[in-house]
Amino acid sequence: APAVVSVDQTLRDTATRLAAAGIGDPRVDAELLVAHVLDTSRGGVQAAAIRGDRMPPAAAAALAPLVDRRCAREPLQHLTGTAPFRSLELAVGPGVFVPRPETEMVAQLAIDALRAVASDAPIAVDLGTGSGAIALAMATEVPHSRVFAAENSVDAFVWTRQNVDRVGAGNVTLAFIDLADAFGELDGTVSVVASNPPYVPDDAIPRDPEVRLFDPPAALYGGPDGLDAVRQLSRVGLRLGHPGATIVIEHGEWQGAAIREILTNDGWRSAATHPDLTRRDRATTAIRP
Repeated sequence: APAVVSVDQTLRDTATRLAAAGIGDPRVDAELLVAHVLDTSRGGVQAAAIRGDRMPPAAAAALAPLVDRRCAREPLQHLTGTAPFRSLELAVGPGVFVPRPETEMVAQLAIDALRAVASDAPIAVDLGTGSGAIALAMATEVPHSRVFAAENSVDAFVWTRQNVDRVGAGNVTLAFIDLADAFGELDGTVSVVASNPPYVPDDAIPRDPEVRLFDPPAALYGGPDGLDAVRQLSRVGLRLGHPGATIVIEHGEWQGAAIREILTNDGWRSAATHPDLTRRDRATTAIRP
């Protein structure tokens, strides 16, 4: 029979292997993987390690292939099947972009704009919603709003649908549609247009294997300069938004000036770029005239 190993030793061994594979925060990933096979929280695993609990053989057996896959740089969220986003726990996996912590700040900008609308049922749109992260954050944190989410990837849409059902937000309308054609029935009535579009230039290969090998290319690459989708968003936002509406666009840290120029040339006012918690420019907002 295999030796019975403590949770603490399992965490140490797992973290050592993950570190050797180049994982940035190996202890965190080890705790989350062990939590997944033990069906507990990260805090639960930390407590089990301190108490000197043993790893059940079934959990140890389930952990081994997951550690192998994580060492091959498969995203942690694909292995656990979930990604935390603000107050939500979203289902994710192959075919959908895994929501990032920095997008939580983008969602905050959209939520703040939506809360400021002087209406008892303001309308927001999330274009290219992916896992549904921004749309569901707006819908749950501004419950009197009506949120419309568009996604055009079949592989991603499966996850979007699952998350809308899972969160149970009755104020979300999901559509399988290209952002260019999305929600013509809402033209001129939308208060907030939000998007985390593909913004990586076609020839810029992401450094992280998790992104390069596992994120869907349609969610990453945005044409020669990475801004094709942004140009489209600017025009669609003008169509959807009413005067005074806010657009919120996530982007790469070097793209703020170019995006402000696109928006301003299209007629948007007060274009401003906002840094995330690591002081990298992460989102640009503007107001519809």
